[in-house]
Amino acid sequence: MLPLDMLSAGDWAEVAEVSGRPEWVGRLAELGIRQGCRLQVVQPGATCLLNVSGCKLCLRGADSAQILVRPVAG
Repeated sequence: MLPLDMLSAGDWAEVAEVSGRPEWVGRLAELGIRQGCRLQVVQPGATCLLNVSGCKLCLRGADSAQILVRPVAG
């Protein structure tokens, strides 16, 4: 497992764990980022752009570091 912010553009991953304040973890789950979901990094960096279930989501780098993922094939 590694933090989401370690992935490169185009990489796919499966979410293994989301840590942080319970309200933040809940908000991410509402947006589709929860354990077991697949996502793609569209643009890494200080503001990380993700593709989650066909929707584009933007996260701050500090927030994406709290999401642990397992890289998977696209």
